[in-house]
Amino acid sequence: MPTRSSLTESVLVALVKDRADHAILHEQLWYRIPVESAPKIVEQKKVRYMGFYLPAVFGEAQKWQIQHYGKVSRIAEATRQELFPDEPSGSTKAQKKYYRIELESLEPLPQPIVSRRGHRLLFVPTTEEKFFHTQDLNVLFNASPLEDLLFEKMRALDIISERQWLVHIDKTRKYWLDFAIFCKEGCIDVECDGDRYHNAPDQVKYDKTRNNELTTQGWSVLRYPTETLTTRMDHVMEEIADNINRYKGLAKQEGQSGYVNLPRPPKNGQMNLFG
Repeated sequence: MPTRSSLTESVLVALVKDRADHAILHEQLWYRIPVESAPKIVEQKKVRYMGFYLPAVFGEAQKWQIQHYGKVSRIAEATRQELFPDEPSGSTKAQKKYYRIELESLEPLPQPIVSRRGHRLLFVPTTEEKFFHTQDLNVLFNASPLEDLLFEKMRALDIISERQWLVHIDKTRKYWLDFAIFCKEGCIDVECDGDRYHNAPDQVKYDKTRNNELTTQGWSVLRYPTETLTTRMDHVMEEIADNINRYKGLAKQEGQSGYVNLPRPPKNGQMNLFG
C-alpha cells in the first residue's frame, strides 16, 4: 500500500459504467478514456494510480463504492478498432481515439471508499494522501483548500454534506454544488466563492441565475466569500446550523432513523449533534 504523502494530484478515480468494462478491467488490466474528454491529469500522463467507482448497476452490495485500485504502468493512444478488433471495421466509431491506461495489477482496498447517496461522477483527480486514507468518497474531491477547510469543519461538527453534488434543473441545465446538505423539509447548497472568480461581472450574473433556479427547485443557497470563511468560521457554522433546523433537522447517519436538530455551535467549535 503506497504511503507517500503529497499534495500533488496523482490518482484518478474513474467510473466503471457497466459489467463489460468491469470484465476488461479485471481480466485485461486496462481502462479507456476518449481523448476528446480526457482529464488533464491523463493528457499530461501524471496518473500514478487509478481507483474505480461502481454505480448502481452493480447492485446493493457493490454500488457507489471504490473497491479496487491499480498502479499505472503505461498510458498510450489507440483507436477503438485497435482496442476492440472484433468490432466491425466500418463502424463510425472505429477510428475514435482513446487513451488506453494499462495497470500493473488490480488490488483491493482494505476498506471500500463509499458514497452515501450515490454520487454521479465520471472522473475525480485526487491525491494519494486522500485516496489511501479515507473511506468517504467526499474526502477525495480536491477543488480548493477553502472547500477542504469548510468540509473538515462541518465533519468535525457532525454536519453531513455531499461534495460536488449534481442537480439537474431540466434536460439541458445542471449544476454542481460545492456542498449539498439534505434535511427533512428541504435541501441546502453551501458554496465557497473565491473572490477573484465570483466577483467578475459575468460570474455574478451567472450566480444570480443559478441561485434563482436552485431556489425554485427547493434549495436554500448559502454563499461564503474567502474572507468570511477564513475569519468568521464560527458565524458560518451557526448560519448553516440555523438553516438545517429551519428545514426540520439534518438526516442522521446511516443505520439511524429520523432527523435531528442541531444545537448552535459554541464558540469553541464543539457540538453534540445527537444531544
